[in-house]
Amino acid sequence: MKGKLFLYLFVFTLLFVVFQYVNSKSILETYEKKVEKAQEKVQVYKDSIISLEDKNLDLLYFNIENNDEALSYFERDGYDTSELIPFIKDELYKLNVYEGDNHPIVPYATMTEGKILINKVKLLNHKWIIADFSDGKFWGELFLTYEITDKKELKFKLVEYFMYPPQ
Repeated sequence: MKGKLFLYLFVFTLLFVVFQYVNSKSILETYEKKVEKAQEKVQVYKDSIISLEDKNLDLLYFNIENNDEALSYFERDGYDTSELIPFIKDELYKLNVYEGDNHPIVPYATMTEGKILINKVKLLNHKWIIADFSDGKFWGELFLTYEITDKKELKFKLVEYFMYPPQ
């Protein structure tokens, strides 16, 4: 009787161990598949990040903050570029406050009830600016030059401009 009991216990233990082994193996395989999928996603994300970093570098190419020569131009004249660049942008945005229908820089009159306003400004280097303008319905772009005179005055000069045709 004791021998049969030990035999039953041995068979039960053996079945239990086989069940645990099969169950653990399937769980392990599932986790391995999940890890492989996660690693593939991580690789795709890393590739996307590299692609976006390259694209970002291309976008930053014509930008005064990344142009050491343009920054040196101002620094040689004693300007603090961290204050000067926002000042130049602010002075251009201040031109949005005007009386009447004619913007001081934008050569177009508004064709809607709104005023023409400069929306976005990008300093390309120590001499050039591109800007976006709109009256709410129609919009266009400007190419400006700027200079700081000997009297420390900021002067803008409109070089090129265009308005997109209505759609």
